[in-house]
Amino acid sequence: MSRNFLPGTQIEIINEVERGRFKHALFDFDGTVSVLREGWEKVMKPVMVQAICGDTAPTPEIEREVEKFIDESTGIQTIYQMQRLVEMVRAHGLVPEEKILDAWGYKTIYNEQLMVPVRDRIARYEKGELTIEQVTLRGALEFLKRLAGRGVTLYVFSGTDQEDVRNEAQRIGAAPFFKEILGAIRSLEDYSKDKVIKDIIRTHDLHGAEVLICGDGPVEIRNAKENGCVALGVASDEVNRHGWNLHKRERLLRAGADILIPDFGELDALLAYLFPRG
Repeated sequence: MSRNFLPGTQIEIINEVERGRFKHALFDFDGTVSVLREGWEKVMKPVMVQAICGDTAPTPEIEREVEKFIDESTGIQTIYQMQRLVEMVRAHGLVPEEKILDAWGYKTIYNEQLMVPVRDRIARYEKGELTIEQVTLRGALEFLKRLAGRGVTLYVFSGTDQEDVRNEAQRIGAAPFFKEILGAIRSLEDYSKDKVIKDIIRTHDLHGAEVLICGDGPVEIRNAKENGCVALGVASDEVNRHGWNLHKRERLLRAGADILIPDFGELDALLAYLFPRG
């Protein structure tokens, strides 16, 4: 099937939507703005497989099940992924009940392993061994700056723990662009991406075309469409920090993205599309 790009660009238009009236924009953070957590899936997979299998050798079927779940749940709070992990551990029955942890226990194991490379990247960046371009997606900070310059109110809503996402946004210089930086908190009923969108729409008496949702995960894209917002999917290659990740593109397409981009490298064309003159 042919793809519909804006002429001379890699900006892919999936659905024609109302444009030019954006007042608020919500951003996922990891993989959309920052790549400090690049590779988190490769950390989560062995944690989940080990939890399910215990002392039993993992099977290809279990590994595929874990991969599928991680892929479909990208963008959701980590604790919800760990709650599902507890269910998977019990369903497979390979680990004695007394050795099964709760969701918070599995989350602690995952976070401890994930933060090793994250802290290393932050340290290398702050020592000047990595540049700002090496810890952010191409054009992301400039896109935030240009949106804010147009009077759009910006927010982060992340599945990462709130304290961590605020710290990482500050480290890479993204924090000043955002009115609020929201992430996962201990009280599950008080935070979700869907709840953040609904609260902002209600508080500011907004309509769908006034809200832009931007992210690389299917969760925020689905939430955008469920609330009538415009969904900008970022099919980012986090290793190279630019160019298409075609696997991400497919899952964002399935989630209902209106616009797809590989990164923010074509800023002028993207902004001209989002804010057409006249």
